[in-house]
Amino acid sequence: MASQNEFPGDISDEQFAAQVRKRFASTFRPKALLYWLDLLLSSLMGWTAFWLSVQQPFGSLAYLATTSIALLALLRAALFIHEIAHQKRGSLPGFEYAWHAVVGLPFMLPSLMYVGSHGDHHRPHTFGTAGDPEYAPLVHGTLPGLVWFVLSVCIVPVLLPLRWGVIGPLSAVIPPLRKIVIQRASTLAINPAYRRPLPGRQYQLRWLVQEWAAALVAWLVCVSWYTGQLPGVWLMQWYVVTAGMLIVNQVRTLAAHRYDNTGRRLSAVEQLLDSVNMCGWPVFTVLAAPVGLRYHALHHLLPNVPYHSLGRLHRQLQEEWPAAGVYQQTIERGMLSAIWSLVGRMGRSRRAAPLSEERVGEEA
Repeated sequence: MASQNEFPGDISDEQFAAQVRKRFASTFRPKALLYWLDLLLSSLMGWTAFWLSVQQPFGSLAYLATTSIALLALLRAALFIHEIAHQKRGSLPGFEYAWHAVVGLPFMLPSLMYVGSHGDHHRPHTFGTAGDPEYAPLVHGTLPGLVWFVLSVCIVPVLLPLRWGVIGPLSAVIPPLRKIVIQRASTLAINPAYRRPLPGRQYQLRWLVQEWAAALVAWLVCVSWYTGQLPGVWLMQWYVVTAGMLIVNQVRTLAAHRYDNTGRRLSAVEQLLDSVNMCGWPVFTVLAAPVGLRYHALHHLLPNVPYHSLGRLHRQLQEEWPAAGVYQQTIERGMLSAIWSLVGRMGRSRRAAPLSEERVGEEA
C-alpha cells in the first residue's frame, strides 16, 4: 500500500482525480482463476439450491431458504456481465462463453443486452443524459414512482421469451421492426428515453449468434413444457427466481447513484459525486451488490479495475484522498443508507418545487 505522500497536499479534487486515473489506470489485472472459481461456484450453488427449492412445498421455510440462496447465488453469477462489459476482449479467454452457458442463456439475458450499451453510462458526454441507459432523475419523482421502479421488473421474465423467441426472429425479416427491437428492446436500461444505436458491422455476428442462441433456448423450453418433459413447476420457479433477482438488482441500482441530474452534462468530479461507494459489511449490501458493485463511485473513477481489486484500492484512496475531498462524499454506510438518502432528497426536491413555481409566478 502506498503512503499518504503519494500526492501533494495542496491539490484540487479535479487534479487529484486525474492523477488517480493516471496512476492506477493500468495497475490492476484480472485474476483469471478467481473469476472462473467465483463464477462456477456461484452458479453451482445457485442451481443446486434452485433444484432443491423445486422439491419443497411452496411457501414452506425450506422453500423460502433454498429459493433465497438460489436467487442470491445466481444473481452474483449473473452480475459478472458487468465485468464482461469492462474487461478487454481476450483478457479472460472463454469466460463469456461459460457465463452464457451457466446463467446468461438460462435466464435469456445474453450479454449483448449490456455489453456495448453500458459504455454509454461511462462516457463523459452521455453520463446522466438521455443517452445514458442506466441513469434517470429519480430524485425528482415520487415515492410511488420509486416503488413502481422496483416492482415493474416483475414483468420482465414474461417479456424475455417473447423478445427472443418471437419478436427477435420476426424482426429478422421485417426491417422496420428490427430497428425498433434494437433501439427499444435489446438493452438492460432504466432510462425510458434511451435509444440504442444500431450495432456496427464488427458486432453484427456477435448479435446474430447470441440472438439465435437465446431464441433456441426459448423454443426448447416451450417444446419441452408442451411435450411434458419440463414440469410447469420448474417454469414457475424460474419466474420466481428471475423476478427476485431483478428486484434485488433494481434495489441495488437505487443505491448506485444520487440520481439528481436532469440531463446536464457533468464534469468528471460531478460524475464521481453523483456515484456511491457503500462501505462496511452490512449483510444485505454485500449480498445484493456483489462483484465489486458496492464500490460504484470508485468504479466510475477507474472503470477497468477488476472487481476483486476494488475493496483494497478503495481503502487505499480513503487514506490518501484529503479528508475534505469529494471521494469521502461518495461514501454511504450501506445500501439501505444510500436508499434512505435518496428518499430524503426526493422529499426536499418536492418541497422545493412549489417554491420555485411560486417565484416564477411572482416574476411573471
